[in-house]
Amino acid sequence: MKFVTLRSFVQVLVLICVGGVPAIAIASDTDTLATLLHEFLATADEEEAHQRFWAEDLVYTSSSGLRFGKADILQGFESSDDDTDAADDEPAVRYTGEDVDIRIYGDTAVLAFKLVGTPPDGSDALYYFNTGTFLKRDGTWKVVAWQATKIPPPPSTGD
Repeated sequence: MKFVTLRSFVQVLVLICVGGVPAIAIASDTDTLATLLHEFLATADEEEAHQRFWAEDLVYTSSSGLRFGKADILQGFESSDDDTDAADDEPAVRYTGEDVDIRIYGDTAVLAFKLVGTPPDGSDALYYFNTGTFLKRDGTWKVVAWQATKIPPPPSTGD
C-alpha cells in the first residue's frame, strides 16, 4: 500500500515538474513584463526609461492619431534639454497603469491596460486605453508596437 502511495506521489511530482516548467516560465515573464510596465510608467519623464522600454523598430500610434518611432520619442528629450523654461521645474504628470492584462505567446506578449495620468496641479486625471506588443529578443522584452486611445470624460450630469 505504501509503495502505491509513494509511486502515485512520484508520478504527481513528475507531472508537476514536467508540466509546471512552462507555467513557471510564463509566470516569470508575466511578472517581468508587469514590472517593466510599472517601472517605465513611474519614470516616464526620464530618457533612460524610454531607451530601455522601446525597441529600435518601434511603431507608436498616439491617442491623437500620430505615428512615430523610438527616435522621435528620444528626440523630444533632446529638444526639451534646450528649453530653459521655468516649466521644467514643475513636477511631471504621474502615470500609473490599472487593469493590466498580460498575454504571452512564446517570445511575443500583448499588454492591455488603462493608463491614468494624474496632473500635479490636482486637475482631473487623464485616462487612456493602451495596448503594447512586446518581443523577447536575446532574452530582453522590448515594445515593438504601441497604441494609445484617449478615454473621453464621462458626460456632465448637469449639477
